[in-house]
Amino acid sequence: MHKRLIEENLNQIRDKLLVMGGAAEKAIMLSMRALDERDSNLADRVVREDDAIDGMELELDQMCVDVLVLKQPAASDLRFVISVARTAPMVERIADHAVNIAKHALSLNNEPQIDLGLDLSKMSNTVQGMLIDGLDAFTSGDPEKARATIERDDEVDSLYDIFYSELIAAMLRDSALVDRGVQWLFVIKHLERIADYVTNICEQIIYMSRGQVIKHSVW
Repeated sequence: MHKRLIEENLNQIRDKLLVMGGAAEKAIMLSMRALDERDSNLADRVVREDDAIDGMELELDQMCVDVLVLKQPAASDLRFVISVARTAPMVERIADHAVNIAKHALSLNNEPQIDLGLDLSKMSNTVQGMLIDGLDAFTSGDPEKARATIERDDEVDSLYDIFYSELIAAMLRDSALVDRGVQWLFVIKHLERIADYVTNICEQIIYMSRGQVIKHSVW
């Protein structure tokens, strides 16, 4: 009976984390659309909906505390609860970065449009794909998929370096682009940081499934 009850609790926690992760991925997608389509209504929507994601983090925190205190999970169940407790704040931070992108969209949409020759779709799609795959790996407890997702962070870092150099070069050529160029620098930095958080989530998956801590290590 105890095992069945704790499994129900763990399933509820898992489902809540997936809903929260899906909301964060949606926030990234909408904020990038707001930039691409210069749609301030979409940007405002991302900002408004962030409160719900914050609320889910608080709910997950309480759910994890309740299981730890009342159910006293052991072994793999304990690692799962600890991993969720560590992962939820990272998902919330991912959503915060999406909100920041939306706020930059609001600022840029109030300025004349400029063509910097940037196509951020590959970077954005890679980041969103990493988050989706990371959450899928969490659900299935798949450490190999988590490792494969971590490796994609190098691709995001490379794209960041390319776009950073292109933006700096454009601003050096034309000082009138500086204010807007800086906004775009923040956008690509937010995407790069999201990928870092996904990497951290995937490290938790490996800990959860194998009890192996790979942070700060080469594997």
